[in-house]
Amino acid sequence: MTRQEEPSVDLSAGVWESLRRVRERSPLVHNITNYVVMNNTANALLAVGASPAMVHAREEVADFAAISQALVVNIGTLSPQWVEGMHLAIQSARRSRVPWVLDPVGAGATRYRTATAAELARQAPAVIRGNASEVLAVAGEAGATRGVDSTQSSEDSLEAARRLASSLGTVVAVTGQTDFITDGSRVVAVDNGHPLMPRVTGMGCTASALVGAFLAVEPDAVLAAAHALSVLGLAGELAAEQSRGPGSLQVHLLDVLYTLDEATVRARARVR
Repeated sequence: MTRQEEPSVDLSAGVWESLRRVRERSPLVHNITNYVVMNNTANALLAVGASPAMVHAREEVADFAAISQALVVNIGTLSPQWVEGMHLAIQSARRSRVPWVLDPVGAGATRYRTATAAELARQAPAVIRGNASEVLAVAGEAGATRGVDSTQSSEDSLEAARRLASSLGTVVAVTGQTDFITDGSRVVAVDNGHPLMPRVTGMGCTASALVGAFLAVEPDAVLAAAHALSVLGLAGELAAEQSRGPGSLQVHLLDVLYTLDEATVRARARVR
């Protein structure tokens, strides 16, 4: 049986348990993220039940990473000083066995951004979460990007994601119309989401932050990423049902993340 013919198994049952643990434990998630999304990211983490921190200064990132339950490194607005802080935080997280997530925003757009993403990817992230073009760029494979937006589909980059995950010993989550999460051998697909979500800036950054929160309570990084992406996608679906456009979607999304209940998650999470 080939990989393409592997049978699909419903993995949706664990989504609620992961969300319940996030709400119970309120993990501290240290974010080194970009100026554009700090407010969105912090509010989404609070709504889902986690405790966000936005700590960037070189003088304190190492100390803060060590006391956190997860670290999320997002390269959206790069500078040499921030990159130095990212390395310090990652080194501290690794010493303290704190799982960390890399979001290689816009990798492929410029040489500096692509090189930075590739360098950070070699520092043992638990999960790399990006769109198809970003993942292709980190993997060193051809794939055009348009700023921070993908020009490829998530399915187009799946084999590159598998190779990247295998070579780095990490989990790669490619988000798109269908999200694919792989450790190089296993592949999990998440079918939750709504076409309005990409119209809100930083939705991918929010996804990475939620992956960090779920990593803090789920040791299997494949399942942690899949559960986080399912929760965000489901929240987007429910929020879109009440929204007239991207502005109202942002507000409704936070409300849905806060109020998601067991029955809804079990009925509508689509992880396979």
